[in-house]
Order: sequence, then C-alpha cells, then structure tokens
Amino acid sequence: MAIVLPAEWIKNWEKGGRNEFLQLCRALSEDKSHDSLTFRDIQQALYELSSHVVRGNLKHEQASGVLADIIEFREDMPSILADAFCILDIETSCLEEKTKRDCFTQLVLSCLYLVSDTVLKERLDPETLESLGLIKQSQQFNQKSVKIKTKLFYKQQKFNLLREENEGYAKLIAELGQDLSGNITSDLILENIKSLIGCFNLDPNRVLDIILEVYECRPEYDDFFVPLIESYMYMCEPQTLCHILGFKFKFYQDPSGETPSSLYRVAAVLLQHNLIDLEDLYVHLLPGDNAIIEEHKREIVEAKQIVRKLTMVVLSSEKTEEKEKEKEKEEEKTEKPPDNQKLGLLEALLKIGDWQHAQSIMDQMPPFYATSHKPIAIALCQLVHVTIEPLYRRVGVPKGAKGSPISPLPNKRAPKQADSFEDLRKEVFNMLCYLGPHLSHDPILFAKVVRLGKAFMKEAGATKKFISDRMVKFQSDGSKQEDKEKMEVLFSCVLSITDQVLLPSLSLMDCNACMSEELWGMFKTFPYQYRYRLYGQWKNETYNSHPLLVKVKAQTIDRAKYIMKRLTKENVKPSGRQIGKLSHANPTILFDYILSQIQKYDNLITPVVDSLKYLTSLNYDVLAYCIIEALANPEKERMKHDDTTISSWLQSLASFCGAVFRKYPIELAGLLQYVANQLKAGKSFDLLILKEVVQKMAGIEITEEMTMEQLEAMTGGEQLKAEGGYFGQIRNTKKSSQRLKDALLDHDLALPLCLLMAQQRNGVIFQEGGEKHLKLVGKLYDQCHDTLVQFGGFLASNLSTEDYIKRVPSIDVLCNEFHTPHDAAFFLSRPMYAHQISSKYDELKKAEKGNKQQHKVHKYITACELVMAPVHEAVISLHPPKVWDDISPQFYATFWSLTMYDLAVPHSSYDREVNKLKVQMKAIDDNQEMPPNKKKKEKERCTALQDKLLEEEKKQLEHVQRVLQRLKLEKDNWLLAKSTKNETITKFLQLCIFPRCIFSAIDAVYCAHFVELVHQQKTPNFSTLLCYDRVFSDIIYTVASCTENEASRYGRFLCCMLETVTRWHSDRVIYEKECGNYPGFLTILRATGFDGGNKADQLDYENFRHVVHKWHYKLTKASVHCLETGEYTHIRNILIVLTKILPWYPKVLNLGQALERRVHKICQEEKEKRPDLYALAMGYSGQLKSRKPFMIPENEFHHKDPPARNAVAATVQNGPGGAGMPTSLTINTAKLEESAAEETDKLKEKSQGTVKVINKTVNATPKVTTSNGNSASNSKIIKEKDDKEKSGKEKDKEKKEKIPATTPEAKALGKDGKDKPKEERANKDEKPREIKEKTPKSDKEKEKAKKEEKASKEEKSKTIVTTIESKSVTEKEREKEPSREKDVAKDMKSKENTKGGEKIPVAGSLKSPVPRSETSECEREQKRRKVDIHSSPSHSSTVKDNLNELKDSSTKHYINHTTPTLSKSKEREVDKKDLDKSRERSREREKKEEKDRKDRKRDHSNSDREVPQDSTKRRKEENGTSSSKHSKSESPSDSPRSNEKEREKSKSKSSGKEKGDSIKAEKMEKSSSGSKKESRHDKEKEKKEKRDSTGGKEEKKHHKSSDKHR
Repeated sequence: MAIVLPAEWIKNWEKGGRNEFLQLCRALSEDKSHDSLTFRDIQQALYELSSHVVRGNLKHEQASGVLADIIEFREDMPSILADAFCILDIETSCLEEKTKRDCFTQLVLSCLYLVSDTVLKERLDPETLESLGLIKQSQQFNQKSVKIKTKLFYKQQKFNLLREENEGYAKLIAELGQDLSGNITSDLILENIKSLIGCFNLDPNRVLDIILEVYECRPEYDDFFVPLIESYMYMCEPQTLCHILGFKFKFYQDPSGETPSSLYRVAAVLLQHNLIDLEDLYVHLLPGDNAIIEEHKREIVEAKQIVRKLTMVVLSSEKTEEKEKEKEKEEEKTEKPPDNQKLGLLEALLKIGDWQHAQSIMDQMPPFYATSHKPIAIALCQLVHVTIEPLYRRVGVPKGAKGSPISPLPNKRAPKQADSFEDLRKEVFNMLCYLGPHLSHDPILFAKVVRLGKAFMKEAGATKKFISDRMVKFQSDGSKQEDKEKMEVLFSCVLSITDQVLLPSLSLMDCNACMSEELWGMFKTFPYQYRYRLYGQWKNETYNSHPLLVKVKAQTIDRAKYIMKRLTKENVKPSGRQIGKLSHANPTILFDYILSQIQKYDNLITPVVDSLKYLTSLNYDVLAYCIIEALANPEKERMKHDDTTISSWLQSLASFCGAVFRKYPIELAGLLQYVANQLKAGKSFDLLILKEVVQKMAGIEITEEMTMEQLEAMTGGEQLKAEGGYFGQIRNTKKSSQRLKDALLDHDLALPLCLLMAQQRNGVIFQEGGEKHLKLVGKLYDQCHDTLVQFGGFLASNLSTEDYIKRVPSIDVLCNEFHTPHDAAFFLSRPMYAHQISSKYDELKKAEKGNKQQHKVHKYITACELVMAPVHEAVISLHPPKVWDDISPQFYATFWSLTMYDLAVPHSSYDREVNKLKVQMKAIDDNQEMPPNKKKKEKERCTALQDKLLEEEKKQLEHVQRVLQRLKLEKDNWLLAKSTKNETITKFLQLCIFPRCIFSAIDAVYCAHFVELVHQQKTPNFSTLLCYDRVFSDIIYTVASCTENEASRYGRFLCCMLETVTRWHSDRVIYEKECGNYPGFLTILRATGFDGGNKADQLDYENFRHVVHKWHYKLTKASVHCLETGEYTHIRNILIVLTKILPWYPKVLNLGQALERRVHKICQEEKEKRPDLYALAMGYSGQLKSRKPFMIPENEFHHKDPPARNAVAATVQNGPGGAGMPTSLTINTAKLEESAAEETDKLKEKSQGTVKVINKTVNATPKVTTSNGNSASNSKIIKEKDDKEKSGKEKDKEKKEKIPATTPEAKALGKDGKDKPKEERANKDEKPREIKEKTPKSDKEKEKAKKEEKASKEEKSKTIVTTIESKSVTEKEREKEPSREKDVAKDMKSKENTKGGEKIPVAGSLKSPVPRSETSECEREQKRRKVDIHSSPSHSSTVKDNLNELKDSSTKHYINHTTPTLSKSKEREVDKKDLDKSRERSREREKKEEKDRKDRKRDHSNSDREVPQDSTKRRKEENGTSSSKHSKSESPSDSPRSNEKEREKSKSKSSGKEKGDSIKAEKMEKSSSGSKKESRHDKEKEKKEKRDSTGGKEEKKHHKSSDKHR
C-alpha cells in the first residue's frame, strides 16, 4: 500500500505538515466517485498518523488535536479511527518494548472523547480496555460475552406448544380461507394474523407454513398471497421461507411420494417474485445433478446399442433369446422412475412464464435433457406460442386462414411479446434453441415458426432492394446501413434455428408431409448454397447430437433396407408410397442408402426413379444434395482397378441423375455448379453427369453409333432431327429442357461450362493424363469433347437469339482471351452467326417488299456480308499472317461458319419420315380396337407432324439455294495461292478439314461435302486431285493420333470422300460430267515430247482410275502398317476406320485379301491379351468376308497396260514416267506425290501430337516385329521392294536402273536399327526445304550448292532421289493376287534346288506386268534370298503370266553374273577385279560431277523445288511406313552387305555401257522437248544417280570382308 503521509510532514508538523494532512483528509472525504478506494486511503492516513505517535515521532497531543479537526469530515470517521486503533492494538500487544505500548495507550486516552465507548469495546482487546479504564476486569468481561454468544447462537427459541391454542390456528385458516373478492387486502389480513399470533401464542414459522398451504389450494389468488407473504417475511429471517419450502419438497422425496404440481407452482411464483433465491431452493431438490448426467450418458449408450443391434446380422437361433431379454428389460423400465423435482419446478416456471429462472435450471443439465421430457417441451412450446402471437397474427397467417388467437399470460413478469423480427431475436430464438429437436411435439408451433421465417425472408428481400435503391440516392445514410446489418444478423439467426431446431424436429415427426412442404416454402427463398449447407449438417452431424435421433437414424436405415430389398418394377407404386412416407421425416438418411444401392446395382435405377413420385418438394431438393455429396465422395475411386475405364458407380449415378432430374422438378443449379467446379479443378470425370443430364432432359443424344440414315436426318431441321435423328424417340422434353435452360441462365453457367469444357479437352491430356492409361485418357477426352458438342447443341437449339448473342463473345475474344481451341470456338459461335444472318435477312425483307427470288437472294447475301464482315476481320488474329497468303479469311470463316444444313437438303430423310407417318396413319385406320376419339387424336398428331416436316423441307430447300448462290459469288476470292497450289491445299487441310472432320459425325460428313462443293463450284486455285491425294495418302499419322471417337468420325469422313471418288471411278460418263473439264482436275505439263510451252490439261478417265487404285493401295499399306505395330491405339483406331469405310473400301480383291490376313492375325494374337481389340477385329473380319463377293480383280478396277518391250523411246520421250503412259497423268502424279510429301511434313510439324505418335511407332516396331522372321508380313517387304525397284527402273531405263533400284533397299533393309535418327533427319530437313520455296533466286542457288555437297556425303544412308512420277504408276501396279503367289513360290523352290545351294536368284520370280529391267529383277531376287532363304508361299508377289518376260529376264540374268558352276574362290577373284575397275570409274565420274555441278549451279531454281520434295517423300515413305516391315526380315548387319555385293556385281558389268547410254538419253530428251527447264531437270537426276552409284562402290569395300566370312 502506498504511503499517504510523507515523513517531511511529520518533521515540519507545526510549520506545514499539520495543514497538509488536514487538506489531504478533506480532499479524500469530499471525493465521492470511488467510495471504496477513498475509504481505504482515509484508513491508511489515520493508521499512519497513529503509528507515528506510537513510534514517538509525534506527540499524542498533536495527533489528538488534528484528529479532533478531521472527525467531522465523514460520519463514519470514528469507526475508521477505531479500526486503526484496533490494528495498532494487536501490533503493540505483541511488542516487547513497553514505551510503544504506553504511547498507544496515551493516544487512545486522549481520543476517548472522539470515539464512543461501545465502538471501542467492540474493537479493542479486553486487556487494553481494562488499561484504558473502560471495563473493570477483563476476565469477567470475557465470561459475560461467552454467555451472550451462546444464548444468541446455540439456544433454540422454543415455542411452548401446550401454550399455543388450536383456536388461533382455526381462526388463522378461516382468515386466509375467506372470500377474498371484496375489499379485503393483504395488509388487513396481515394485521389480523399478527393479532392472532400474539393472542394465541402461535409459532410464526408454522403460521408461514399454513399461509403457503392455503396458497397452494387457492392458486388463483396470486395478487393476494404474494404481497401477504412478502409483507410477512419482514417479521422472519430471510432463509425461513426457503427452508420451509425445502422441508415440503423433502417430504415428497421418498420413493413412493409424488410432489404435487401446486407446490411446484407456489415455488415458481415465489421464485419469479424474488422472494426466494433459486440457488437456495435448488439444493433441496432431487435428483442431484450428477445423477442426471449419469442418466443422460446411459441413454446415449442405450441408443448406440439399439443401433448396433439393428446393423448386426442376427441368426434365427439367437433371435428368440434376444427378444426375451428385450422383454425383461422393458418390464424393468416400466417401473415408475423416481420423481424429478427439478424438472417439475422447471415445468411450473415455464407455465407461469418465468423464462430467466427456467433457463438457469436448463443450463445446469445436459443439452436437451430437460426438453426431452414431453411436459417440459410442451410447456416451452406454449410459452413460445404466447410470445410470438402478435407478430404471427401480423405477418405469418396465410391468406384465408382464421387461426385461433392465443391470450397473453396474466403474469406481468412473463417475457415481452414479439411485435417485430428484432424482438424474436431477443427471446424467442433462444427458447427455440433450448427446445431443439423436441419442437416435434408441437407441429402447429413448427408451422408458425416456418411461416415467420418465410415472412422474414420476404421482408428481407424487399428491404435489400429498398436499401440498394436508397443507397444510390443517399450514399451516407447510416440508419439504412444499420438496417442492413440487422437483417444479416437476423438471417443468420434464422439459419441457425433451421439447423438446430426445425430440421432435427422434422426428423422426429411422424412422416408429416405438410410440414415438409411448409418448410420448403421457406427453404426455396434461400440460395442453394445455404440449403445444401443445412442438409449437410442435418445428414452428417445432427443425427449424432441426440440419443433419440441416433435411434431414429437406425430405424430409418432398417426400414429403407426392408423396402429396397422388395423393390421391383412390378411393385413400384406400393414401394414408392412407403419410400415417400419414410422420406417426409428423414430424407437424407433414406436417400443416402438408396444411392449407395444404386451405385452397386444399376438395374435398380428405373424402379427407384419411378418410385420417387410421392416425394415432397423439400425431399427432391435434399435428393439433389445427396447426389452431389455421393459424387464428391473423396473415398471413392473414379476409375476401375484396371485404370482404363470409369468406375461403374459413377456411371450408375450419372445415369440416375439424368433420369431423376428429367422426371421431377429438382433444382439443377447445385449439380451444374459442381460440374463447373470440378472442371475448374481440372477434373473431367464428372462431365459424365452433365452428359447424362443434357441427354435425358433435352433429348440431345451424342453417340458414335449413328447410322447413315440418322446422320442424314441430323442435317435437316429440328423436327426431322427429333423424328429421325435419335435412337430413342425422346418426347416431352420441352418442360425439362426449359428447366435446364433456366438453371443455366439464372446462375450464368452456360458459357463458363462451355469454355471450361473446351479448355479441359487439352487439360485431359496434359494435366489429367500424366499417370493414366492411354485408353482412359482417350475416353476422358472423348467424354469431354462429346459433352461439349452435346451441350453446345443444347444451347444453340434452346437459347433465344438475344440470350445466345449476349453470352457468347466474338471469335477472337474466345480464342485469344479465353484460350478456347478454334474448332470449339467456331462451334459455339456458329449458331450465333446463323441467328444473326437470319434476323438481318428478315429485317431486309421487311424493309423492302420484293418477292422475286433474285431480290431475296440479293438480300440474303447482303445480310451475310453485314454479319460476317466483322468475323472476317476477327479471324485474321487467329493465325500467322503467312496463312492468309494461301487462303482468304473469308474462305476460312465461311468454311467454319456453315453447317450441313446449309449445304444440302436430305430429301430422302424427309421422304422416309413422311412415309413412316403415312404407314402409322394407315395402321391407326386399320386398328379396330382403338376408340374413335383416340384415333382422331392420333391421326391429327400424325398429320400435323407430316405438315411440319414438309414445311421444314421446303424452308431448308430455299435456304440451301440461297447459300449456294452466296458461295458462287464468294468463290473467286477464296483461295489466293500466292505461294503454290500445294501450299494452299496444305493450309486448307491443316486449318479447316482435319480439325473439323474429327469434331463430330455431322462435321465429318460436312467436310467431305465441302470439298466436293468447292470442286463443283470450279473454285480457282483449288486442286481437287491434290486434296484427295493428300487425304488418302498419309492416314497413318492422323489415325494414330486419334481417340476412339475421333477415329470413328475420321472414318466417316474418309467414307464420304471415298464415296465421291468411287462414284467418279464407277462410270466414265459421270466422271466426264462432274470432273472432265473442272479446274480441280488440271495437271500442269512441265514439258512434253510434242510441244515446247506449259499448257493446262485435264486428267483423263483411265488415268484417274489408276490414281484411285493408287489411293486404295496407299490405304492398304497404311492399314497394314497400323495393324502390325502392336500398339493398342493404332490397331483399335485403324479397325474403327476400316469398319467405317467398309462400303467403299476395299474394292480390289488382292488388297482385300492382304487386309483379311492381317486382321485374322490380330484376331489370333489378341484373343487372350486384349479382348476389346479381339472383338473389334472379329467384327471387322466378319463384315469384310461378307463384302468379298463385291470385290473385283485389279485389272477390272483399272486398265493395266500390257508389258511393252520397246518402251525405251516412249519413256525417255515422256520424261520420267511410266512406259507408254500419257504425259498428263505423269505430271499430275508428280504433283500428287509432291503434295503428299509436303503434307506429311506439315502434319509432322503442326498437327498435335503426331510426332509423338510417329516416334512411338518407330520405337514400338522393332520390339513387335523382329521375332517374326518368316511371318506372313514378309510378303509386304517383297511388295515394297517391288515398288521401289519399279520406280527406279521406269525412270531411267536399263542403264540407270540398277543403281536406284538397289540403293533404297540397301538403306531400308540395312538401316533398320537407325530408323529413329532417319526420322529426326527427315524432320530437320523439312525447315530448310520450306524456306527454300520462299527464298529469292540467289539464295536458292547458294542453298542448292550446300544441299548437293551434303547429299553426296549422306548418299549411303539416304534413299536415292528419283522423280516421283514413275512411282505413282508403279504403286498402282502393286499387290498381285495371292492365288498366283503360291505357284510362283513353288517355281522358286524348284529352281533353288537345281542351283546346288548357291544363292543365285531365279530371274523372273518377281516379274510384274509393268515392264522393268531384268538386271534389277535379279538383284532383287538375290537380295530376297539372302534375307530369307526359306520364304513362305505368301512371300512372292508375282503374276503367273508373261512367260516371255520371265525367259528373257533369266537369260539376261545369266549374262550379268558368274555361272553357278564356278567355285567360291573363283567367284571372289572375279569380284576383286570388278571392284578395282569400278573404283577407277567412280573416281573419273566424281571429277566429271564436280565440273557439272559448277556449271549448273546458276540455273536450277525451278527443278530444284521438285527434288527436295521428292527426297522427302521417298524418305518419309521409308521412315514412316516401311520401316516396321523391313525390320522383320533380317539383322542390320546382314542386309547391306548382301545387297551391296549383288549391286556391285551388276554395276561392274554394265557401268561402261551405262555411261554412254545415259548421255544418249539425255540428248534425246533435250531434242524432243526443246525446253531448258526439263533438260536441267534430267541432268540433275542423272547427276544424283551417278552420285548414288559412287556411294554404292565405296560401300562395297566395307562389306567385302564379311562376305568372305560367310
């Protein structure tokens, strides 16, 4: 404690200390703000002053003088001083120093006149009092005080009962029991009672007891008895009343006793009037709090045991024992429980409206323990009824309802009645929270509370609007802000009450459907996020909070199991009613169980959906929540254990979703938002749900299994789509699709879902696809894509023009800002363009009344220009500027903005559907059983439909005509071809056709039609031939990079393309009519033998048939390649594509047989390994066999030229082309080959994922194939050798042949192990080649020089660069009939035997109908022998006829080689000599080449462009498609040696002759053409071939030694 009196004051007491002390005391006395502190400070000051006197620092006279001055400052100053003396008395009495004690005594004596004797006697010690003279003897004083204390505290005040007179009590009872209605007041009666006590010597406590007894009997006289007791209590001790009540309660506490309610009521009233304290009374009541807590715990344990019993599987033998035990327990329970006085008092308090005391009793018990007793719950409900009455009457009563008003409590101390929602928050919400689930006892109150909630939500909505309007006007309106905050607080209170009271109470109600609907009236005003949160709490937390709810949950599950076990299609109605009944109270538990069953057994879906028709609106909403919760379950795997398919539980749930959301009016927002959130998180599994919902609700089906008839119907109007486009006739989707549309628009989910899906397609591959199986990634990609197409289709057909345009941004924003892939962006924008054009067209029609067809077309074109002009501008930003050199933005936008609906009218589909309706009408007429009014209705429906279809057809026809007119006008500006036609086709395929043909089945058909349309329109700069060639030539990369569904669409596209080609191929008349003089079939002659200039020429019919055969061959080659890779995706995709194109391919018998063999092999290999591939292969195999009768031999498919011996002049004359073949085709095919080469480059560089696929193929091939040395696929190797050798021969005649024919083979067979580096080199070379086309002349020349130097170094490992024209011809002549193969194989074997084991080939065994060099034949044969001595029958690809050729070739062969009788050593010597000669020649040739190169450097710009493309083509052919076949035959070390050896033999014999002849050929060509360009071209070729031969000779050294070892 701080010192109040400083030492300086004592030292200078007389001078200033005394005055300072006085001022301090005065100041402290006047300070009234902090009484207790002031009191303590004054005590401290007086104590310190006195202690200074005791210590001798101050004289006692000085101290008593100042104390006399301050004693008047406060009334209690003497008492404070006495306290200070008391403390000093104790302190000094303990001290041994006498002086201090004397000082203290003197001080007290001098102050006796200030403090009264009695106070001092009370405070000081008896010895001190004796020394002061205030008492005589301290000992006597002590004895006297003990006696008084005993008398006061320990003696009982006994009333002499014998002295009490009964008459007094009788009079007392009469006094209390008289009629109190008159002027009698409590004061008057009290006076009489006092008189009676005095007169008859009555015990006042017993009088009080009697007053209480009378009050118990006359409860209605509260106003009399309460004041009476209150007045009477002034005469008693405060505790007396409480003790008397306690004794009364004690009396009833024996086991048989029952406390009367009147006693509870009296106690409650006395508590309410604060005549007794609750704490004092509470201790007298039983049972104790500990006993209550124990009982509560016991209840919880029992509830859990019941749950355990219900979930356990009990065997029948145990069941009877269980039942007996349960009976015994129940009997024990029926014994009456002891009286709970605390609950009785609580009930009485609630009945009189004393909420404060009731609340404090409930707080001392476990939660909801008190209200779990029905009387208390009902009493509390009654109190709430009374409290909410005025507000409910004002806002809650429904229109037209009378209701029964409730009168307020007579008690003024009861809670105030609520007049506003704010009042509810103060008391009522609190009361409801104490009620908890036990509001179920009073459904009427439940309804009232819900209606108040509804009214509040209505008012809150209005207030919000009002406030937002006001806030605009008055920014600084604080009171409005407060209102808003109050509303928010109230809203959170309403949510809490719903969570803690309303929903748990609903669970305990006995299937009250009305309450469920009533609750929905309030719930539907909440946003779904709040509702779902409430359902989540209800389902996962509420049921664990209370023993009763635990039991209810277990019983619900038990009942649900019972119903679900018996649910079938037949008993849907009765089971549905039971489900409905159960769902009214506990929907979350029931639906959770039902959904778990559906996830296990998908055959339950239909009966369950049908049985849900008896649900309330609230239950449907809860069902939606439960579905979302089940979908989001983190414990469930979304993939099956094999990781390649989506789990069946998810598929079942999705299917259930679609069915249930379509059939019942359930809000969709939550589900749609869930899907959107999953997409945002990069998860696309749940798109399955969206797909199902859209399919069921809108009737829009997405399936790859559509028939061509359905596809055709899908290109018509909406009505035709509905009738003929889908598998199931999905009717009555109008309402459900409207609901779906509203949900999407109200929550702004339409565009976000589209964009998320479009972005997620690539996300599937790059984000989700990391660890997953390729098959699953493909499935997810397809699912994502299909859902996007389906969802986009739904929006296009259901949103109004305004809604759609308002939501979908422009194409450049979609692609550049939202990063939507271009195909998806156009897909979303397309309906918008159609809407805009049609509305603009309608505007123009209205503005100008002109009915002429011309006017209409003109207006339509104007409308198109107005709408599409901004689009043409926008698309420029989507691609680099270089793109627009070849195709115009207008062409690009036109291609992407049109649909099949715009290009053609499906007349046959319309006719088919109309005929169906006619048949239906006839059937209706013939049906005798149908009642006439139903007949009439049905006929009317059919007629209306028929009219609609016809009207739609007419409308579409007009539209298509307008579109075609528009395209006719536009076409001249479409293709700019600033680079080359080739480049134009590349861009067209790359940016338009390929992305769109795999977008959807209809788009696939559209792409094929569009190509045909561009051809028919005679579009400038469009080469139809090139386009088709590109499409058919390189399908491997495209097929390999498709998903399953994309492969199906790609197949459809190829099918439609083949259909067109087949139509042209089938009949000369059709060909002449549709292609004869069309610019798409132009071939440009570089030079001919007859005239000197460039001129345009058409491809004639027969050559077109050759080209078509080439395409068929290419398709076969690609298919066989894919089937032999062993890669899952390659095989699956090619089988899908082949199945789709089956109507038009294969047409040629030998190609069909080749395919059949490969597919049969797949069937055998995959039967055990990959059953899905096996199923696909078997399916295709069966269909292929059924097509066999329609296949034709090759010579019927295209006219094959007879073998011509004197073809030398013709070939040279025609440039490098087929023997005797028309020049037009030669040049055309050159172009085709160029384009194909370039297309593969483009595909490699630009198409997504292709390079990966190629590399995969390259990596995979050796693994799969090396083991199969003698398998059937070796026939392919031979065929390919044929191709390459044919091409070599036909180019350069006999002198040039040997070199080119062998070099590629050496490369292809020998460098298998190096496939991958070749691949990379090819890729690297592409860029320089592209640059070359664009560079000016000087650059080109420099590059050319570099290129040639590089070529000479790499010639060993690269293919020879030969012109491609001849190749295209030879390719047509490939694949010989298998029936002939076997005979030839036998020939070969017999010839082999006669040669005594020497590996000298049978000369003619590989002869084909196309003339070719005999020497190359023999080389090829030797090569083949070295590769595989034991060739199977299918290895030879020869034809039996042309025996003359066989003989000739064999004779020539023997000239060129040492005879078989030579020994091996002699053979080697000859070889050495040959080698020396060839080396000398090669050196001479190299010198000449150097000179030639320098001379020609300057003037090769045109022909140079062709050469690299040729080389790429050849290299690609071998890398991309042939490598896998070659690798089957031999190890890399064998083949180059054997091949080179044979090549060198032939070279050494003929190289002298070759030199002279090649110069002759060159001269002839110069004289025949007179064209610089062509001669340059040929020199270039000749030079390259010479270089090759040199390369070959050098390589000879390398292989010589290994041959010796052999």
